[in-house]
Amino acid sequence: MRHKVKKVKLGIDKEHTTAIMRNLAMSVIIYEKVKTTTAKARAVQPFVERLISIGKKSQMRNGVKEKRHAIREIERLLQHENSSRKILEVLVDKYKDRTSGFTRITKMGYRNGDNAPVVQIELV
Repeated sequence: MRHKVKKVKLGIDKEHTTAIMRNLAMSVIIYEKVKTTTAKARAVQPFVERLISIGKKSQMRNGVKEKRHAIREIERLLQHENSSRKILEVLVDKYKDRTSGFTRITKMGYRNGDNAPVVQIELV
């Protein structure tokens, strides 16, 4: 039994789940608005929040070493340099007054093919 287990299983195995999370997080950061299923959006929301928080911490300390470390850590998690650049140059300035709650999930209805609930995850 899976009592109190909050882990979300999106794919067949761990590597597939990791790939889904990375690709969806990268899309949310680059395009700022993505339509997906409810389960995927709820799974990726804390991941995106954590990435933005990593960028904010490096900006608050205001050092070259911290910024390099943040770039390396974000690129290790996302493996795409434009997303790390956008976090550190655009999103950190956008969310400098906010401590958390960088994303919003809005219900859109149901998908035609399989009637899956579709939501829109966007950066606030």
